[in-house]
Amino acid sequence: MLFLVYTDLAVFTGRVHPGLAQQICERLGRPLGRVDVFEFSNENIFVQYKENIRQRDVYIVQPFCSPVNTSIMEFLIMIDAAKRASAGRITAVIPYYAYGRSDKKDQPRVPISARLLANLIETAGADRVLTMNLHAGQIQGFFNVPVDELSALYPLSGYLRELRLENYTVIATDVGDEKRARDLAARLDMPLAIIEKRRIGNTERTEATNVIGDVNGRNVLILDDEIDTGGTIVESVRLLRDKGCADVIISTYHPILSGPAVDRMRSLEVRELVVTDSVPVPEEKRLPNMTVIPIAQLFADAITRIHSGQSVGALFQ
Repeated sequence: MLFLVYTDLAVFTGRVHPGLAQQICERLGRPLGRVDVFEFSNENIFVQYKENIRQRDVYIVQPFCSPVNTSIMEFLIMIDAAKRASAGRITAVIPYYAYGRSDKKDQPRVPISARLLANLIETAGADRVLTMNLHAGQIQGFFNVPVDELSALYPLSGYLRELRLENYTVIATDVGDEKRARDLAARLDMPLAIIEKRRIGNTERTEATNVIGDVNGRNVLILDDEIDTGGTIVESVRLLRDKGCADVIISTYHPILSGPAVDRMRSLEVRELVVTDSVPVPEEKRLPNMTVIPIAQLFADAITRIHSGQSVGALFQ
């Protein structure tokens, strides 16, 4: 029987979030790989690895965030270049997977973009995928290669436990978020409430209509997997305050914070906004009450286990 043997691992990054890749490498105790990535004047992307990666275990780190489509195309070209450079195995490390909301046909004549993106990543040459907190769990099934999905629940809940929160209820921003909110509530030993909402067409607007659970006189901890324009959070806080809640903490795994989101978060006057650094959070988006939870250790531990053939799932047991 022939066994594939990969030499030492190598971590590379595109231009979107080099800080995260650098932190992962620091925790791995190895330098960030050398690669040139730039655009020509015609916006065509060029990639060239500046070191030998033949038969190496290659990890390419890139969240799919602003500019989203450029970051995706850059990532695909990096995978293709690694494949053509005879990399032994290529793991696509995607801390934030864009197009996650387009995971099914919920209207006539629309695409399933999350599936299309999975096909592109495989076609480019990725042998496996390492990601974190997908918007919908079924996206794992869009891939025909192994997918490891990490969860920021553990570093996030660890920080929240240190705050010693009292009289708090965990809030799911809709019925679809109930499981992830329930997991957080269980780790913090808090009750759970769920907001019923409806999305208004394709306008990025939502309307919160009801709260399932009692929040009158209680503090609330809202968990949303990602905050994009902030419309869902604004509606949720409005409804919760109408129902008599007191203090508000907002938490999210992916702080996209596009368009009016920062101004909306500022206007809410909540106690704290707790986010991770799955995507870069530039200074202009950092509010005084924002706490950023690092996830580099989580990814470094997973990469170490993948490289050495250990169980990634054991990280969460």
